[in-house]
Amino acid sequence: MDEPVARLVSQLADLPGVRAIALGGSRATGDERPDSDWDLGVYYRGAFDPAGVRALGHPGEVSELGGWGGGVFNGGAWLRVDDVPVDLHWRDLDAVDRELADAEAGRMHIEPLAFHLAGIPGYLLLAELAIARVLTGELPRPAFAPALRRAAPAVWSGNARMHAAYARSHAAAGRLAQCVATLTVATLQTAHAALASRGEWVTNEKRLLDRAGLRALDAIVADARPDPDALLSVCSRVEALCSPLWPAS
Repeated sequence: MDEPVARLVSQLADLPGVRAIALGGSRATGDERPDSDWDLGVYYRGAFDPAGVRALGHPGEVSELGGWGGGVFNGGAWLRVDDVPVDLHWRDLDAVDRELADAEAGRMHIEPLAFHLAGIPGYLLLAELAIARVLTGELPRPAFAPALRRAAPAVWSGNARMHAAYARSHAAAGRLAQCVATLTVATLQTAHAALASRGEWVTNEKRLLDRAGLRALDAIVADARPDPDALLSVCSRVEALCSPLWPAS
């Protein structure tokens, strides 16, 4: 670990309410590039005030709790620590406990989040923990609960079916942008369904299509043009790509 990052970890671990710090993202999985950011999860319970992070004096932006739209991804920071880029993510251990209980019971929900076209499942908190390298403190390392593995594919594929069906209304009107966007969301949702059925955690959408075997979407949407017949053909091809991964309804 870069010395500035190690020093930051020590500073964060001393803040009131912080119970653990974990390394996530590509540096936790060994897929990083030389210029990759450092992603640190700041796990807290009870009272935690991001003002303590701001007071450390590192250049960047520090959000309040809930500053990234609320939900399970409830804020963080983008910092430069001796010119090393570090992303922080506030992680409420009470929320982790709820997601663990929901996963064991086969319950899930999906939240909107910037830069995530299909949204994120609440169980993404557990996916992060499953790949994380714990740097300080103690954290659970969840397995993909059997009940969640049974329930999540139906939720994701149900949403995918609805998006794929609605894309046809855009296609019939020649609305290329909306049609392609809706089909893309449907395919990402299908990919989530496929990986959930295999009990594989997902932490972001970057390699989601590749992991699910759905990268052929690129070639399909490249043929799209603002013509109803052409777009309806694109819809049919996307449905043919995705439907084998949809559980029987």
